[in-house]
Amino acid sequence: MSTPLIKADNLTVGYNIGKSLLSKQVLKAVNGVSLEIEKGSFFGLVGESGSGKTTLGRALLKAAPITGGGAFYDDGEVRYDLTSLQGAQLKDYRKRAQLIFQDPYAALSPRMTVRDIIAEPLEVMGLTKTRAETDERVREIAAKCRLNLEHLRRFPHAFSGGQRQRISIARALVSGPQFVVADESVAALDVSIQADVLNLLKQIQRDMGLTFLFISHDLSVVAHTCDHVAVMYLGRLVETAPTRKLFEAPRHPYTKALFSAIPSLDPDDRGRAQKLTGEIPSPTNQPSGCKFHTRCPHAIDLCKSQEPTLEHVGDQHEVSCHRWRELIEVPA
Repeated sequence: MSTPLIKADNLTVGYNIGKSLLSKQVLKAVNGVSLEIEKGSFFGLVGESGSGKTTLGRALLKAAPITGGGAFYDDGEVRYDLTSLQGAQLKDYRKRAQLIFQDPYAALSPRMTVRDIIAEPLEVMGLTKTRAETDERVREIAAKCRLNLEHLRRFPHAFSGGQRQRISIARALVSGPQFVVADESVAALDVSIQADVLNLLKQIQRDMGLTFLFISHDLSVVAHTCDHVAVMYLGRLVETAPTRKLFEAPRHPYTKALFSAIPSLDPDDRGRAQKLTGEIPSPTNQPSGCKFHTRCPHAIDLCKSQEPTLEHVGDQHEVSCHRWRELIEVPA
């Protein structure tokens, strides 16, 4: 089996939110996550707001503090331990791992031309020596992102949301990264534009051999785009599997609830959505046992006292639930 490009081993990200040095309270936004992202894959990460998806993505970019466990990057050329990365190695990792932001309106400076926006990573990282070389790289990546040469002279206010997101994508890719985190990168776009940007990302992935961590709320988008999906709840992974297997046979009650909420055009499917009662608990006051038991319709006393671990249920399919075997025949 090939070495994964990104590996997290019991990864934890915690923030001290105590009001004083004497009263320390730790918020664990990511709590003991283990996963592997294969090189060249399109890996999806889904879950409700507040589940820790963005924090996990930022930790894998070395943009959020890793306070426990480990995370590693290995592209065959270099191997980095992200927990101790600093100095020259951190600068090199910045070239290899990049982020596509969610909001295409807030992510671009209104005072810079598109050419300067895309060229900025090259200049800051010292990847080109002359302006002519910089311009050549900018034109090359702009063409891959379906931007015309005339667009490079304009300012961001002259573009639609979809065009701005293509500019953001070009800026993220101009340094030649191997790993890209796309954090809700189509959430702010119209549905028709979403499809265009998603197809662009898939085309770029194939052409450049990139590895994506695609963070999203929209399961239909994940189904269209991703090879493998991990479901996150309150800082932990509750289920992970290849996309087709997960959609055909979800095992965790939380995954089933998310899938049942996907809108359907079939009028006979009305009312089939499984309503989850209550809100996701606060990360500062997490329930004991299974973190989902406060909202799970199938919870028993064991779920309230003992936290389940990720268990292999099939080829590359893992689930964290005490009762997944009993619930196989229970409809979503």
